[in-house]
Order: sequence, then C-alpha cells, then structure tokens
Amino acid sequence: MVLTVIEDFNGARDDSSPQRRLAEVRERAQGFRQRMLELAPVTYMRSFKLVRVPYPTRYAFRDAFSLPTPYLHIVNRLFVVQFSTTEGVKTLLVSPSDIEGNAATPFFARIAQALPKPLQGVGQSVLAPIVATVEECLGHIGLSPADVDYVTYDHLHTQDLRKWLGTDKAPGYFPNAKLLVMRQEWESALGLLPTQADWYCPGGLDVDPERVILLDGDTMLGESVAIIHTPGHTEGNQSIVTHTDEGLFVTSENGVGPDSYAPERSQIPGLARYARTLGAEVVLNGNTLEGSVDQYISMVAEKTIAGPSKRNPDFPNVLCSSEFEAYWLFPGVSPTFGVGDVCFGRLQSRARV
Repeated sequence: MVLTVIEDFNGARDDSSPQRRLAEVRERAQGFRQRMLELAPVTYMRSFKLVRVPYPTRYAFRDAFSLPTPYLHIVNRLFVVQFSTTEGVKTLLVSPSDIEGNAATPFFARIAQALPKPLQGVGQSVLAPIVATVEECLGHIGLSPADVDYVTYDHLHTQDLRKWLGTDKAPGYFPNAKLLVMRQEWESALGLLPTQADWYCPGGLDVDPERVILLDGDTMLGESVAIIHTPGHTEGNQSIVTHTDEGLFVTSENGVGPDSYAPERSQIPGLARYARTLGAEVVLNGNTLEGSVDQYISMVAEKTIAGPSKRNPDFPNVLCSSEFEAYWLFPGVSPTFGVGDVCFGRLQSRARV
C-alpha cells in the first residue's frame, strides 16, 4: 500500500483552550515520533538548491528581529525522496519550483519596485540568483521525468504547477506524477481573499483534476514518509516527515530555519530576547498570518516530531523548504545554524533498470 491514513493527531486540536491544544498536540507528536523511528528509513533522499529569493525580515521573524535590515535571503530547495511500498519503490519530489512560472506571483512581481532605492534595478543574477533548475537537478542524478510518481509542497504559495502536471493544452514534464495536497489547501487556493492572493501564482493551479490527490488528513507514504496537516502559515499547510539515517527530518515553511524553532538559542539579533520576554518557543514565519495560534502549535509539533539535530543538538531537525541563509546583499543577519543540503541512500531509477 502507498497511502494510508494516520490517526495519531485526530481530535488533538478540539479543545477550546489553546494551552490545552498545545499540550495535547505535543504529547501526540512525541508518540508519533517514536512510532516513526521504529519504521524503516527512506531508500533515498537528496536536496538541491534551486533559487535564492529576497524575503522581508518582518515576515520571516515577525516582531522578533531587532535590526533595520529590510530583507534576508531564503533558499528554495528541491527534495528527491524514494521510499518502499508494497507496490515497489516510489519517487516523491518535494517542492519542485518552476522558477520562471513562479515569478508571476504578485508579491514577487512587485518586489524589485518595493526594494530600497540603492537596490532598484539590480538584476536577477544578483538579487535572486538561480542555482539550478529542477530539470538540471534530476538530470544530474540520472532520474527520468517518467520515474516521478508524486509531487508535493508544504503549501502552494507562489507555485505554478502547469509545467509539471500539464494543462488541457500541453502535457506536463512529469507524465506519471500526481500532486499530493491537503484538501483545505487546494480548496482555499481556489477561493482566495486579496491578502492570500498576493502570494499565489495566477493560474498556477489550472491543471487536470485527475492529476490531483486531495488528502483529508494526515497520511503515511509507505513506511518512511508522512504528510502531517500543520495549519497556520496557510489553512492547509502540511509538513513532510522523512525518516532518514539522520533521524526524522521535518520540512515545511511555518518557520524559515532552525533559529525559528529554537529562538532562545538563536544569535540572530532580537530572537533570544523575544523568546525570553514572551516565553515563546517558536518564531512564526508570518506573511499572511492565516492562523497564528494554529501556526504556533504546528511549529511546536514539528520540532517535537523532528527531535534534536545530529548536526547541532541545540536545534531541532527541521529542514525548511525555504531555508534562511546569509547573503552579502543583506548584511547584519545570518543564521545561527542551518541544515544545508542532505544526501542519504542510493537512487533507484526505473528508466535505468
């Protein structure tokens, strides 16, 4: 079996008290973590940098960041994951970004004009440099487009899916792939309010509905990968939990890096003080603030499931889909710790076989 329902978190958010909801979700997350660690790790996982994107610090760290630096850089990554099932090894792509198509997202279409005057007119090669395309990454490891069974994203901000899944006018790059997405995320994205629409690519979801698998809750992929509903950044936000040789990696964009999940240990100006003053466990990535209470609870769940990083035990094993990295253009702000790229296991390709 490829997809199975997970019931570990059913009803965990039903209580009217946010404190009790948080306590219940934390306890469930601890149990879920132990259960996943007893299962087999993925056959293969590798990440690739795609593009560096300027992002307002006021969104990335909300009220916690204390310097006047207006922007930082987040790095969009592609994750190639293979996992075993009763139907054989399946290939999942997490966050395959169509860099050209995504650029039509209203917020990023305006960002050059919104930057301070000294940065006006700076070309993409400096402001938002492309490291690699999805096609180049897959070609580098010898993975055929026909090998891809599923694609997924932690949420659908900025995503143009037409290139990958096709339209009624043109076939998609991945002929066999289907999208795995929470029903809430999909239906929200088809009926956006103005504050939401600024972050979604116009027409980006105009794909054949037969290529879309709507998830009504937490779902296990084989024995090694789980998709957990973690609302907050968007109503249908989801986290991808991957069991690897380095433990459980949790991927989402509720936060922009490990500092967001352990602000008390952060050296980013303002974050530790913010954590001490409020007693806050996490710092939200909040551009749309669709559900800040849910997002806080979701981030605690994510870092509880992840557990401590083997690369730096002071921070949880959270591997954000858009991870904050230092960049010379935006001085004064750099992560205390970043996971960077990962590679585990050995790729299997049906095309080669």
